Amino acid sequence: MRKLTAIVAYSTDKGVDEQLHALSHDGLVEYLVLDREDTQRHRLRAVTDKGTDCAIALARDQTLEDGSVLAIDDKGAIVVRMKEERWLRLKPATLPYALELGYFAGNLHWRVRFNQDVLEISIEGPEKYYFDRLEPFFASGKAKVQPGE
Repeated sequence: MRKLTAIVAYSTDKGVDEQLHALSHDGLVEYLVLDREDTQRHRLRAVTDKGTDCAIALARDQTLEDGSVLAIDDKGAIVVRMKEERWLRLKPATLPYALELGYFAGNLHWRVRFNQDVLEISIEGPEKYYFDRLEPFFASGKAKVQPGE
């Protein structure tokens, strides 16, 4: 098991990006693919795409992000990659319904973003949970699901 106790760099840092590029040509870059929820944790175990078992223990002032480099030297690197997030896209029928939908999502502490007249809700669990909670909006015609972009 490999112990990782700090974010040593970011993949976009000048010099680090070049070093990662060179290491990748030799197949020496390993990726830890994490859910967004996992990046909020400071202690976790995960396995890289090449099978390295990692025990991560970060200081409280460090937060994992897409591109966090946890180890890098001339023998290889371990880099965090985020899983692609899923978003439920909702189009409210009217402005008052948009406010109601936004208020509802806020009360449930759902992470949202706005894309013009569409409210996007981050799906961080079973999709059915979101559809069940939003059913009154769908049944009443206050909102409908928009196809993804």
